[in-house]
Amino acid sequence: MKLLRELTRVQHERGWLSYETLREIAKQQRVPLYRLEGLVSFYPSFRRSPPPRRTVHVCRDVACAMGGCAKLSSDLRANLASQEDVEVVEVSCIGRCDHAPAASVDEIPIGNTSTDDLLKLIDGSQPLPANGSTQTSRSWKSDPYGIPSERYGTVRKFAVDPGEVCMEALKASGLRGMGGAGFPTGRKWELVRGESEPQKFVICNADESEPGTFKDRVILEELPHLVIEGMLLAGLTIGADTGIVYLRHEYQKEQKALEAALGYARDQGILGDNAAGSGKYFDIEIFVSPGGYILGEETALLEALEDKRGEPRNKPPYPGTHGLWGKPTLINNVETYALATSIVTRGVDWWNDQAEGDFAGLKFISVSGDVKQPGVYETAIGTSVSDLIDLAGGMRDGVTLQAFLPGGVSSNFLPADKVDTPLDFDAMKAAGSMLGTGAVIVIGHQHNLFDLATNIVRFFRNESCGKCVPCRVGSQKAVQILEGAVCGGSKDSDLAILLELGDTLEQTSICGLGQVALNSILSLMKNVPDAVPNNPLSP
Repeated sequence: MKLLRELTRVQHERGWLSYETLREIAKQQRVPLYRLEGLVSFYPSFRRSPPPRRTVHVCRDVACAMGGCAKLSSDLRANLASQEDVEVVEVSCIGRCDHAPAASVDEIPIGNTSTDDLLKLIDGSQPLPANGSTQTSRSWKSDPYGIPSERYGTVRKFAVDPGEVCMEALKASGLRGMGGAGFPTGRKWELVRGESEPQKFVICNADESEPGTFKDRVILEELPHLVIEGMLLAGLTIGADTGIVYLRHEYQKEQKALEAALGYARDQGILGDNAAGSGKYFDIEIFVSPGGYILGEETALLEALEDKRGEPRNKPPYPGTHGLWGKPTLINNVETYALATSIVTRGVDWWNDQAEGDFAGLKFISVSGDVKQPGVYETAIGTSVSDLIDLAGGMRDGVTLQAFLPGGVSSNFLPADKVDTPLDFDAMKAAGSMLGTGAVIVIGHQHNLFDLATNIVRFFRNESCGKCVPCRVGSQKAVQILEGAVCGGSKDSDLAILLELGDTLEQTSICGLGQVALNSILSLMKNVPDAVPNNPLSP
């Protein structure tokens, strides 16, 4: 972490990283220059040229594409053509899909704004918004604490030996990892707890970077105490003394909220020496990612924490046995730690009562696209997509549902007639998709689904780390085929190649990125066949 943190610090101080600056850092840190060059060339947040007066980033991915990002970028470039000191760059998702089309000015997020208003921010005639925390008074069912003074009551109660209590509650609840993979949480904690190695780590993966996914951002800002307590419970359970929140760099506002919550926890004796009265040391630090969707993959994240290029590792071994610095490491995402706190505090009966029938528990869902009120909603597991859309204010005026993505862009398209499918891991799998990252993207009839699927495949192509050939070459080939089909440059039979190509990527890619890169177009061909021109799967 030392090298990446130093590179980030110096860039914040000087604005960019020149060759001379890298030589200076290499000498100070006593590392070869090529190692720094390797890091700087991999991570997208680093600059190798002086920054302009203003840098404007416009998100180009699916939710913002639906919201008109192409026109926003075009209008900005036309209006700023004579200003060489302003840079307009289209970028991958910046985590503000609820405010599409999303943009940022000098890394300060600006959402759902007109070209004219954005130009005022750029030229300085209107001040940029504050980039600090904006705590709200929203009430969340999953927060067991009515007032701040009650917070951390659970870890205080069980601090001396919370292991059996946590294990019993988490396994009985059936809580699964909420970052996309859905691995049983109690089982994961138990596996790391059982490792004999004395040094262990707890990591919170807060690098959600998949288009349509922004629930962890809201949890970090509004419920950071639940995440901190969950990490502490995990640390005391598995026998770790260090926690790390791996945070995406676009979440500066959320970082401030988290830092304030960590400061409060330390002042109250929850973190540090004798954490929560346990007689053991445990503290949490924040590591800000240098950027890149691939860093959400847990082993790529570990590589970054070890000051390497964030390329996924071959598995096995898994992080639970050989993680950070080769030590047993527990990795869960933001939502999982927050819900773990709720379950241990209130018990399994409470968790089961949050949903009806055969379902149990709560889920934070990101909702974007053609709804009146995009945002994050806390729903009972088993709530239908239709009811979720109603919760988000219903479809936008004059728009009817054409299709939806239930679990972010790595999930499969489902047609409108599947809208009553429950938001549940098994139910979504039975319907032909997956709950994934808990990000429902609602798509109205006015959009071209083939164009949106192409946009998604292009995202995965752009974000591929390039380590494995199937992903690096296969995703590029898929984009060429799809763009060729739009332009009329591909033969009708080219789309059939995607079937074989998708199978190859799924079986041979090192990590999940390559394995899901073609999900959008392949599922569209299968589940909404009329949306794909010259579809080889059409009857």
